[in-house]
Amino acid sequence: MIETAREMQMLFTEVVALFHRLKAVAAELHGEAGVTAAMRGVLNQLDGEGETTVPRMARRRPVSRQHIQNVVNRLLERDLVRYEENPDHRRSKLVKLTPDGLRLVRQMRDREASLLGHFKSAQGPDALRSTAQVLAEVRRWFETSNWQNEANKHQNKNGATDAD
Repeated sequence: MIETAREMQMLFTEVVALFHRLKAVAAELHGEAGVTAAMRGVLNQLDGEGETTVPRMARRRPVSRQHIQNVVNRLLERDLVRYEENPDHRRSKLVKLTPDGLRLVRQMRDREASLLGHFKSAQGPDALRSTAQVLAEVRRWFETSNWQNEANKHQNKNGATDAD
């Protein structure tokens, strides 16, 4: 179990480092589009998952509803998304890509695919698929487990308190 924990820490370190590198690469690659990383994330989510509400987007990420609302407001100002009536909820409108938003997100994906096409993994495509599967498994564990209780048990066992 401890060996697995060390391996997971190594994986997390690399994921965080890669996240920051990808954020910088995306900013340079899509700089002329004038959209932030958060805006790109919302556009990608809407393209991949379809129309949804601000609260659902926030839960999926997970970030605050207010954060997503601010991002959606900026996208609305640029006519990249629009609101539609939600048959399931009177006040929580659906957010949907406009044709301009769809065109922009597809252009960004095409640029990314062109760039990533130059990457050659020494381990091959099977290793990339396997890595993606492991990362999805870890994400699902955090989404569905009661990891907070496990963390609290560990802290209490080691003498830590809420005041520490």
